[in-house]
Amino acid sequence: MVACRLLFFFSSFFLLSQALGASQCSIQGLPLVRNISELPQDNYGRGGLAHITVAGSLLHGLKEVEVWLQTFAPGSYTPIHRHSCEEVFFVLKGSGTLYLASNSHGMYPGKPEEHFIFANSTFHIPVNDAHQVWNTNEHEDLQVLVIISRPPVKLFIYEDWFMPHTAAKLKFPYYWDEQCLQPTPQKDEL
Repeated sequence: MVACRLLFFFSSFFLLSQALGASQCSIQGLPLVRNISELPQDNYGRGGLAHITVAGSLLHGLKEVEVWLQTFAPGSYTPIHRHSCEEVFFVLKGSGTLYLASNSHGMYPGKPEEHFIFANSTFHIPVNDAHQVWNTNEHEDLQVLVIISRPPVKLFIYEDWFMPHTAAKLKFPYYWDEQCLQPTPQKDEL
């Protein structure tokens, strides 16, 4: 009898968790106007990051752009990476450093240019240019609104700036898309 109850409990829990997971990926019933503070936020295992998909391809059905709100704690940063889409940043608060290898079309990214970023600044990342964003401010979070084209994003991650492009690791789907997108074989577009 106890075994039957446990089996019923775990079966019900599994089905409920599957239903809840599926509903997070459905745009049905999603209001047009949403409160950002009520949207799901996670760090996806990356300490110092808070990520919210404000409007996205998988969660909201967008086809051409995706919008993220990301907050980086002091000292946190993105991996060195590139992607086959354009990216625009709006710095809402804080300051930091953008590292950009704008000549990324050789064998490897190479030594990046350093650019100071600050509240009310904006910058864009061209397709396939390797880059990294650091919150180099010791006292304040860096918060950015990010818009990407051609979602969902496919990232190629580098261990350092002199790692060959052919050795960069593809991460697709990216962490915040994993729940809603099943991976399919992808080709490097560089």
